Amino acid sequence: MSEKLHLTPEEDFPEDLSELDDKDLQVLDSQIQRQLDYEYVAEGEPNPETEFRHYDLDEEFSERDKRD
Repeated sequence: MSEKLHLTPEEDFPEDLSELDDKDLQVLDSQIQRQLDYEYVAEGEPNPETEFRHYDLDEEFSERDKRD
């Protein structure tokens, strides 16, 4: 997985987050959070794709919490 700071809506996003290990999931979450922050500042609102990705990540973290 890339170590970029942001992940734009145009860039690839994993289809199945359950296949990522915890570290990669956390990196991806940080990239999406930074992208959300950027979009709020630069555009006044988030891109729907970025919002969807953020929601997916939250769901995956919730599922992992249930398994622990």
